[in-house]
This record gives sequence, C-alpha cells and structure tokens, in this order.
Amino acid sequence: MDPLVSLSAASVAFVGTHFALSHPLRAPIVGAIGEKPFLGLYSLVALATFVWMVLAFRAAPPADLGGSGQVGWIVASVLTIPALVLFLGSLSKNPALPDPRAARSAQRDPAGVFAVTRHPMMWGFALWAIAHIALWWSVRTLIVAGAVLFLALVGAHMQDRKKRVLMGEAWAGWEARTRYWPRWTALPRAGLVLWLVALALWLVLTWSHIHAAGIPAGLWLWIG
Repeated sequence: MDPLVSLSAASVAFVGTHFALSHPLRAPIVGAIGEKPFLGLYSLVALATFVWMVLAFRAAPPADLGGSGQVGWIVASVLTIPALVLFLGSLSKNPALPDPRAARSAQRDPAGVFAVTRHPMMWGFALWAIAHIALWWSVRTLIVAGAVLFLALVGAHMQDRKKRVLMGEAWAGWEARTRYWPRWTALPRAGLVLWLVALALWLVLTWSHIHAAGIPAGLWLWIG
C-alpha cells in the first residue's frame, strides 16, 4: 500500500476509534465487559492505530512540499510555546479529566489556563497541529496534523456533550463560567511559573526535534 494512503487510513482509524470508543460504544462495551477491561481495550486500540500511524509516517516522503520559509518557522515556533502552556496547565484540577474530584474542580472559579478555555489540553494539541500545518513541509505532516486538529477541536465539543450527561449540574455550571473558544488575552494569567516551565520544556523538545526528526526546530534552527 502507498505510504500516504496507509497514513491516511491509519489517521482515520486513530481518530474514528477514539471517537467511537469514547462516545457511542463506550456505554455498551462497559456494560458488557466492565470498566477496567474497557480501558484496556481502549488503550490497546489507541496504541495499535498510533503505531500504524508512526510506521506509515516514517515510510512516507519526508519533505515533498515547498515549505513556508522563515515566516512559517517563526509562526510554528511561536505557536508551540502557548501550546505547551495550555497543555501543562491542563494537567492539574481539570474537570474534563477522569478524576473522582472532577465535580469539585468544576465548582471553582476558572483560573490559570482555564480562564482561557475549558479545554486547554485540546487547544494545546490544536496549536501544535496548526504550527505544523503552517510549515507546509510535507504531505505526511499535513495528514497527521490535520487528524490531530480535527480530533482536538471536534473532540472537545463531543467532550462537552458527554460531560453534561456524566456530571450534570457540575459541568453545566463550569460550562457557563468558561469558554470553548479561547480568550487569548487571558493567556498571561496562566502564571509566570507555568510560562517558565513551558519555555524550558519548549527548549528541550525543540532541541530533541533535531535528533528525533533530523530537523532543527525553534531557536535551534537559527543558532544551531
């Protein structure tokens, strides 16, 4: 099979099984086999489709588009910093995550990255995807980034629907006090410490990009 066709199929499978197992198929499967076996099945399917994506990605042409030049690299480098801020900030006191304390977290006033959006993790992934699309580097990158972007933004919308059912008034109140679409002007409220941690991690990850992908990223593109 052509690597790009395989990558497209793998991306559709990854996104499609994620949606199907997270939403319409979750309840009947959990009812049939139980919560823990379901989580094992979910993880196995996610891993299998992800490995398929990785293998197809590696087999596809690495740089078959013209690229967007220095402007594209600057845009991508800048976007990935707030992407990390949103992602890291989403790991604590996030009502959207599976946590027995989720209802309590949903009762507080939105602060930090939650003052930006109630889906900071999803928007972190979305910014990562947009950054890679902006590079216009290869078709394989566009396929994967497009799949991640779709999964993040549509997934966030579907997560709202699921949480309304699972958490009831707690999620309804949280939804009323937060936003789906980000309020970017609130990003500085994420906090200085989080920004510094994100920047440090950004430097590490962009440096690692050289060794993982063979392509310099971030500041390393210019300073070597």
